[in-house]
Amino acid sequence: MDPVVVLVLCLSCLLLLSLWIQSSRNGKLPPGPTPLPILGNILQLDVKNISKSLSKLSKVHGPVFTVYFGMKPTVVLHGYQAVKEALIDRGEDFSGRGRLPLTERTNKGHGIVFSNGKTWKEMRRFSLMTLRNFGMGKRSIEDRVQEEARCLVEELRKTNASPCDPTFILGCAPCNVICSIIFQNRFDYKDQTFLNIMKKFNENIRIVSSPWIQICNTFPVLIDYFPGSHNKVIKNNANLKNYILEKTKEHQASLDMNNPRDFIDCFLIKMEQEKHNQELEFTVENLLATISDLFGAGTETTSTTLRYGLLLLLKHPEVTAKVQEEIDHVIGRHRSPCIQDRSRMPYTDAVVHEIQRYIDLIPTNVPHAVTHDIKFRNYVIPKGTTILTSLTSVLHDDKQFPNPEVFDPGHFLDESGNFKKTEYFMAFSAGKRICAGEGLARMELFLFLTTILQKFTLKSVVDPKDIDTTPIVNGFASVPPPYQLCFIPV
Repeated sequence: MDPVVVLVLCLSCLLLLSLWIQSSRNGKLPPGPTPLPILGNILQLDVKNISKSLSKLSKVHGPVFTVYFGMKPTVVLHGYQAVKEALIDRGEDFSGRGRLPLTERTNKGHGIVFSNGKTWKEMRRFSLMTLRNFGMGKRSIEDRVQEEARCLVEELRKTNASPCDPTFILGCAPCNVICSIIFQNRFDYKDQTFLNIMKKFNENIRIVSSPWIQICNTFPVLIDYFPGSHNKVIKNNANLKNYILEKTKEHQASLDMNNPRDFIDCFLIKMEQEKHNQELEFTVENLLATISDLFGAGTETTSTTLRYGLLLLLKHPEVTAKVQEEIDHVIGRHRSPCIQDRSRMPYTDAVVHEIQRYIDLIPTNVPHAVTHDIKFRNYVIPKGTTILTSLTSVLHDDKQFPNPEVFDPGHFLDESGNFKKTEYFMAFSAGKRICAGEGLARMELFLFLTTILQKFTLKSVVDPKDIDTTPIVNGFASVPPPYQLCFIPV
């Protein structure tokens, strides 16, 4: 038989099989846009802004619908009620981690963020306990953040009020807080090893938010057999883990079982205690992946929020002036801000929340998965199905936040000017998989921003009206455009 005919027949059978599989699954899953064979719905989605595409589809298909990334079905939950029902009301059912093929290549199911089942529960429990009970060392975490805020101020002074790109300086501060917990010590802001780590984090967040990675995660064969920026992510992760492994070996050589110095020591001690456990989770692989997760989640998300926050404050000088007025009134110019000040600074607290709401840092959340076959709103979702929860639809809900596309601290203030809490604030996700470092991140954002605004006037190098706050990429994360500003000492 002619090879061309054979090829056509094989492709036809493959397409028919694909259609049959998709239609049979769609009989159980929520309805959604009709997928193409093999390609799924990828041509109906804007890979530059998946979140926006899902919002458009929700207007046609409702708050719960299915889209196909390639041949893999993904259930999308859009709007506060659907997201709350899944992540909070039925948190255990939706506590799995959905598939992200690129991270599967780098983490291999280890660590906290991208693990599942027993590994996830053990690593998360241990990490939270260590961060709470010991990870902060003999000083409180607030002391560490305040010390780093003072170092940050000194570094900003060295810019001599000249225009500068704040990316690396703002990244160094939260990274150093994590370093002090993991390695016991902080780095100098000019340390080459430190700058290399920061560079790799910054590269990775930009790459994983790019359209190419959205395509790679849809068609994983591209990751294994094609060149592209995904290989840079894999290489950066490998380099970071090699550095952590070096530090771990140094710790092992000087470990005192009765006097742990930092997170690595605590993990090594736990490894020794658990070494006879048949279902051992405390392994070197989990140590490297867990610390890598803490690094990534504890550094890049906070630094990106700070960087985006300063851009918004440049764009809205009237907001900046009100924050500085509140700082002068409550803290003054000579005392370091502390976390207790937050309760007496409702406007500043509202500004920090509004920055997080407005920038919508992780628009579609880190993917979840259902842990067993479940019935949800009269649909049947099979075990392991990936779930995308649209945080955009919650943070930009126009009933809760009038004019959600406008940056307005008033979204978090009542008529009397008091801070107004809302369950719609899901910047850290919600439920069982809520960000493990939420408390630390909230503290850092408040203390770093208030300390900067206490010591400096922010000066834009362009007219505030001309500042564009549109993210340059909006895939996994919303990354702000590059910009320069001047830090003028007060």
